[in-house]
Amino acid sequence: MNEERWHEHQLRVRYAETDQMGVVYHANYLNWFEIGRTELIRGLGYPYRSIEDKGLLLPVVEAEVKFKKPARYDDLVSINTRVIEISSVRLHFAYEIRKITEDLTSVSAETKGDLLVTGNTRHVWVNPSWKPVRIDKEAPELWQLLSEYS
Repeated sequence: MNEERWHEHQLRVRYAETDQMGVVYHANYLNWFEIGRTELIRGLGYPYRSIEDKGLLLPVVEAEVKFKKPARYDDLVSINTRVIEISSVRLHFAYEIRKITEDLTSVSAETKGDLLVTGNTRHVWVNPSWKPVRIDKEAPELWQLLSEYS
């Protein structure tokens, strides 16, 4: 696996994503993980809607989040996502959420800004009846793209 291959998506923290303490509410990081993996797949030229149009679903079966520092309203953050393991029925992503400054926008994900959160999610490919399916058989072009990216 290529541990250096991160996909980056930036966003600015919205007020609605913060809690009474003025920091990003912990559950929002899972939403950001979803944004990260959706944008990674889109970046490969395969919009997530195309996956669903083929009758394929990719539910989360396990999630882990480790909080290091908080993000706050109006911070610019980078959602860094990579595929760390892939099989014909499973997919495993890793994430890093970093606070970045305007002058660091072209620096690599490994060195950009303060590391705020790390995590990973594991997924299983299923059909609309929630029966496991083999992505290499159901969507070989997507299988190829994800395999090459990992």
